[in-house]
Amino acid sequence: MSDPRSGAVTPLAVEAARVERNFDGADGREIRVLRGVDLRLGRGETVSIVGPSGSGKSTLLHILGGLDLPTEGSIALGGRDLANLDDVQLAQVRNRYVGFVFQFHHLLRDFTALENVMMPQLIAGAARAKARKRALDLLDQVGLADRSGHVPSKLSGGEQQRVATARALANEPPVLLADEPSGNLDLETSDLLHDVLFDLVRDHGTAMVVVTHNSALAARTDRILRLASGVLESVGAELAPLEPGD
Repeated sequence: MSDPRSGAVTPLAVEAARVERNFDGADGREIRVLRGVDLRLGRGETVSIVGPSGSGKSTLLHILGGLDLPTEGSIALGGRDLANLDDVQLAQVRNRYVGFVFQFHHLLRDFTALENVMMPQLIAGAARAKARKRALDLLDQVGLADRSGHVPSKLSGGEQQRVATARALANEPPVLLADEPSGNLDLETSDLLHDVLFDLVRDHGTAMVVVTHNSALAARTDRILRLASGVLESVGAELAPLEPGD
């Protein structure tokens, strides 16, 4: 992949090669969840992953973000092979290189929206003043500048997810991984969150992989991939309406 400004070759944001993930079943038999998954994602590109419930979509997302390791195959983030990193290095890569947005916001309940968005930056060693300024800028971008002093319990579900999205981008990660980010929201709030996601991804040049059963969200991404029986395949530009369990 080339940088159009310099002509230099730049690494892919995410590259998965021949990824397998197996688990031991309750009966002792091996369960093959992922079978030879390949995925290449450039900076600023968006991909949605759809498929039946239990097909391994979340497992794949966790592997792409270094929260889990493949049984076989390789994962590289920005050209760095995660298999070559020790636990400390892997944690550093996750914090600096990947932003996560989950179906449940996972905000720290005793901290304000501002403090939640500052937290990843402080963990990465940023100065408090710098972390505060960036957190305020991000909260302004997601439309919550006036709610920065509120703790999660004082925010609506949609507001909590927007704070979680701002937090995920706090360290300017090249990659954003979103797992059913609007799964618990009503239609109007979901649409608002989707607008926020795509605006931020575009503005920051972030690559995004989103797992979703929401047809409208999937249709907004550059590519739609379906995971079924452990195999990841392109389904093209057209996507039939998804069932609630997909």
